[in-house]
Amino acid sequence: MVNRKAATPAAYLAGLPDERRAALSKVREVVRRHLPAGYREVMNGGLICYEVPLERQPDTYNGQPLLYAALAAQKNYFAIYLTCAYQDPAQLRRLQAGFRKAGKKLDMGKSCVRFRTLEDLPLEVIGAVVASTPVARFIARAEAARKR
Repeated sequence: MVNRKAATPAAYLAGLPDERRAALSKVREVVRRHLPAGYREVMNGGLICYEVPLERQPDTYNGQPLLYAALAAQKNYFAIYLTCAYQDPAQLRRLQAGFRKAGKKLDMGKSCVRFRTLEDLPLEVIGAVVASTPVARFIARAEAARKR
């Protein structure tokens, strides 16, 4: 369940039961290890977010930092939000192919990859998708989408 009161990612994780904390912590570790330079890890909207700081890109459609990825422990599942895959058809195909190759079922909305256990995720694929988009390219894609 989303802990909207947590001020830091560590506090968010500390508020989870041990088994859920262990699973989400492992996914967080993979995201942080593969995250390109320039993104910042923060709490925003009750999620652990990886975003483009407003100092880097202040002109956003809603005045909020551009969201690159996010993690959450929902009531019945976990979620990793991969805006980079939602924004880039090549990365979406990479994600889909990676799940197929690993023999895992991809449960995905627009950017939200839902999973119930850590074993449901091919972590190497998640890491590769997270590593795929430098900040400058992500900003350029966001700006191009706004111009349409």
